Amino acid sequence: MVEVICDTSFLIHLSTRRIRNLDSINTEIGQTEFMVPFVVLNELEKLSKTQNKKQDAIITLEFARSLKTISITGKFADYAIIKHVKKHGGIIATMDKELKSKIKNLGGSVMSFSNDKIVLEP
Repeated sequence: MVEVICDTSFLIHLSTRRIRNLDSINTEIGQTEFMVPFVVLNELEKLSKTQNKKQDAIITLEFARSLKTISITGKFADYAIIKHVKKHGGIIATMDKELKSKIKNLGGSVMSFSNDKIVLEP
């Protein structure tokens, strides 16, 4: 089982868009399990109280309840995820270009979206 840690941007995209290869992801990449860090849940809670992100955040929080949580905490999701990758490595699912670059520089792997399909970036 490959654990994939989701950041806020990836999770919002995953829960609010129709992902074309979601059903076949396990055969394409391997048996995956999306994990939600506590720090991302906190970020979504804050977004659910803002006017322009409220609807997506509420849908995403509901969706996140069906996923396994992981004890990654902190004030900012990106920093907490980077700290986790420095210590443990792993696959991080994100849409954030800056975070992608930092994860790759630390030797971690990045999962993202391309044309509404989940891809594992080189």
